[in-house]
Amino acid sequence: MHSHGPEKSVHNMVVVGERRIFLSHLPMFMPPHDAQVIVEATFVKDGRTVDDVYFADRAKNRQVRFYTLQPRPFVLQELVSPTAPLTHFAATVFRGHLEKGGVAIEALTNVDVHVKQIAHSHSFQGSDKQKTLTYVLFGGADERFLAHFITKAPDFDQLLSVTLTGQLPPPEELQRGATLEVPGRGVKPADRLEPKQSVPARGHVIGAHQFLDLHVVVNAELYFEEGELTSKMAFETTAEEKKAGFE
Repeated sequence: MHSHGPEKSVHNMVVVGERRIFLSHLPMFMPPHDAQVIVEATFVKDGRTVDDVYFADRAKNRQVRFYTLQPRPFVLQELVSPTAPLTHFAATVFRGHLEKGGVAIEALTNVDVHVKQIAHSHSFQGSDKQKTLTYVLFGGADERFLAHFITKAPDFDQLLSVTLTGQLPPPEELQRGATLEVPGRGVKPADRLEPKQSVPARGHVIGAHQFLDLHVVVNAELYFEEGELTSKMAFETTAEEKKAGFE
């Protein structure tokens, strides 16, 4: 790291949510992209909230599994700064993957993205490989999501829409951050949860001592990326990506 600190860069993000807006940073295992960051946000343009524009566009395009967002350059670490966090940045929202034919939405071009809360963040530097399939839990009672907990290469990025039952953490605890383990599952891409699967799981709220018995039903796989998180950081579509329909 240079003495003057991290440099600004373009940190593209996946956009999910039909009732609330969540942004998941598209990471790689090299600075300055070597961190998993998920935030809840709201879109503002010309002084007014335009979240409804995004929600309406999603409702009209159900076949599109996820949207993406391309911000102007900023320092990713500033989003999670404990002293002076970055609270907003300019960006354009795309229908689909902005690097794979996604279409910029005119009404959501150069919007001001306001960060409502940090749902999760961790750096890959010094991370140990998980021994069990592990996810980050975020969202709320109206819609819940899982993001695969990324550590070190080779790994994969995945976002799921899920239904949870069992010992659900209350909203105030969920805001502190929560993870979910799937007993008996490995950590390879082929071991990941897939649509229509129904499995027992064990939840854990950050800072809490007890574990929560949960049951997960996977509604949809919203995003999956393997190639860019392999040891070689390949940009070609992998066999597992093709199988899942993410080409």
